[in-house]
Amino acid sequence: MLDAKYVRAQPEKVRQALVNRNEDTAKLDEFLALDEQWRQELYEVEGLKAERNAVSEHIAAMKKNKEDATSEIERMREVSQRIKQMDSDITEVEAKVNGILLTIPNMPHESVPVGKDESANPTIRTWGEPRKFDFEPKPHWELATSLDIIDFDRGSKISGSGFILYKGLGARLERSLLNWMLDVHTSEHGYTEVFPPFLINRKAMTGTGQLPKFEEDMYHTDKDDDLFLDPTAEVPVTNIFMDEILDSDQLPKCLTAYTACFRREAGSAGKDTRGLLRVHQFDKVEMVKFVRPETSYDEHEKLTNDAEDILQRLGIPYRVVLLCTGDIGFSAAKCYDLEIQAPGVGKWLEVSSCSNFEDFQARRANIRFRPEPKTKPEFVHTLNGSGVALPRLVVSIIENYQQPDGSIVVPEPLRPYMGTDVII
Repeated sequence: MLDAKYVRAQPEKVRQALVNRNEDTAKLDEFLALDEQWRQELYEVEGLKAERNAVSEHIAAMKKNKEDATSEIERMREVSQRIKQMDSDITEVEAKVNGILLTIPNMPHESVPVGKDESANPTIRTWGEPRKFDFEPKPHWELATSLDIIDFDRGSKISGSGFILYKGLGARLERSLLNWMLDVHTSEHGYTEVFPPFLINRKAMTGTGQLPKFEEDMYHTDKDDDLFLDPTAEVPVTNIFMDEILDSDQLPKCLTAYTACFRREAGSAGKDTRGLLRVHQFDKVEMVKFVRPETSYDEHEKLTNDAEDILQRLGIPYRVVLLCTGDIGFSAAKCYDLEIQAPGVGKWLEVSSCSNFEDFQARRANIRFRPEPKTKPEFVHTLNGSGVALPRLVVSIIENYQQPDGSIVVPEPLRPYMGTDVII
């Protein structure tokens, strides 16, 4: 979340950022009005408390001198009642102020282009040449069905539409990709592997910005538990250090994790729902960094490069897109999307979003560090990116490596994990 002091001091900058993000500015006006009310009431109640303290000393002196303090005692009783009521009102207003602050998105970095939607996203770079086929490439759902490696019908029978059943070499491909990506990130990119819970409490979901804005997109348990199924490993991994103070020599701290991810995809009915393009449960390897503020944008570039390295090793053509203000995520200050080619469906598919949140998440989750021993703690900067997400990577592999006979060549890095060179 944004620093309330910053919003208070720079309301027009925040207002312009909201406009650039296509967000309603009414929430800012409501915040400013309630914040002013809160500060005025706080000033008034502090004055009453100071008066009460002073008069209490005066009453004690009167009693010591055998003077009648009845009227002063009665007046202070009324003041105390007033203070009690004002404290309650102030707490209520403060909760409203903080609640509004949780709904205001991050400030886009100055390098983020202003634009209304994804059509304004510039392509920063591309890698690889799209494959040229001497036959008509098939979409992944036809290839996967004919090879009997994914059963779309039985996945839906078990859980409903948007859930997938991988079979045989399809299941092994999924597992091989996860294991291989984790091995690359841990042995070569410098990340430490963690395996977090898949169920997450409300405080942690709020800490990374999923709540309150995106609650309708989340799978939620019953009210007694009040737990959410993990929408992305970013959430549990970032919250590992919630309410903690890290030492400077611990930074940058780089973690990677596999989790299954669960999203309702509310509002996306009928949109890219064929095959594996949009599902409710999917696997992902995530990269998360906790860094010093002055290094966060260098670390952001490194994190993006780590995700790109995965795609390069697999030989998957991709492009890096910088998200504009109208397309960037709620919590991000800057974000690159990595989009891979899927020739069978004729689309570029987003397979990784690499984001720098600056101190936005750290402020919500109260994750700090000491720049030097015994110095005042500061908020870390948090970053994350998929390294990378399935099943769209599976889509691209199946469609890019398909052969005229319908078989799939296994990318070379995966062959030791798959135990075969071809899916046939």
